[in-house]
Amino acid sequence: MDALATVMYAGTKKNLVESGMVADTPVIAPFDSPEGEKGWRVKVVLEFPRDTDPFLKSTVKAAEAAIKYHCTKQTADSQEPTADIEVDIVTEFKNKARPADEALLPGVKHIIAVSSGKGGVGKSTVAVNLAVALARLGYRVGLLDTDIFGPSIPKMMGVEGERIYSLHKDGRDLILPIEKYGVMMLSIGFFVAPTTATLWRGGMACNALKQLIADADWGTLDYFILDTPPGTSDIHLSILQMLKLTGAIIVSTPQQVALADARKGIDMYMNEKVNVPILGLVENMAWFTPAELPQNRYYIFGREGCKQLAEEMHVPLLAQLPLVQSVCEAGDGGAPVVTNVDSMSGQAFLSLAQAVVTVVNRNEKKSE
Repeated sequence: MDALATVMYAGTKKNLVESGMVADTPVIAPFDSPEGEKGWRVKVVLEFPRDTDPFLKSTVKAAEAAIKYHCTKQTADSQEPTADIEVDIVTEFKNKARPADEALLPGVKHIIAVSSGKGGVGKSTVAVNLAVALARLGYRVGLLDTDIFGPSIPKMMGVEGERIYSLHKDGRDLILPIEKYGVMMLSIGFFVAPTTATLWRGGMACNALKQLIADADWGTLDYFILDTPPGTSDIHLSILQMLKLTGAIIVSTPQQVALADARKGIDMYMNEKVNVPILGLVENMAWFTPAELPQNRYYIFGREGCKQLAEEMHVPLLAQLPLVQSVCEAGDGGAPVVTNVDSMSGQAFLSLAQAVVTVVNRNEKKSE
């Protein structure tokens, strides 16, 4: 221990003993060398923060040299015959390396990306209400806001300002997702001020996304819903590289401009190099129904555009959701409209969740 106290660790600028890196009491045992001389074998266990520690090799070499020098000097001072000193340093790690991409989220059964080619079509509203609806149906659900530059889940789920905690589990420090309405969720919005723009390059955004996926304790989930950003970007490519998706849900309004972008979103997932199944389309803002005239329908953005696109692309139309003021108010108020299961919109999102479960189960049986 005296020898180890002379070795500085560059990561803390303290010696190994002060840094708490000596994980166990050093073991010293005698042995006889082939020449019949007396020798000592020293075993030391050093614990480093992680296996990628840049100071690991240099620290181990310095510790070996210090132990040999110290023990040899002690032998010389005691006027005993010079003994051979063998040093065995075992390295352990507080934080294990994150798993490889193919080993991510081992406890998650189905990963579904909620996507759109265009912004402003209600993709996040659909993702949030779908996640809560699946939880209402009794499934274990996770929700990840992958929109690094425009996160909206904290506000829509009523968890803005919540503090994020971590825990040490299986040799790694993991982020603890926040739970509300039976849904486990994470968003970059928990780590940045809501009024501050995220001025990051694509690589930084993708690294942050990987941390939210790989360095979080998601546990066992039946459904993991990804609220993706609009368009086709680096974020989408990172998701496709990291995760094996069960399928994608495309959200669009009936408007032709939105449908043109929805086609691009469908093409991205159906591309032969990607080959992610399209679980179906959701037509949002399909019509407007005023509260005072619940039987009336006004087709503000066109009529049945998504239905026609679904038929054209040979994919299911999962739902046609009306434009209702309560949906907007519920999202702004942090209580998704599906939490009111007696409302017309709440029932619509529950029906959407049931349709998604049906399609996933059907696809699963086909692949068996």
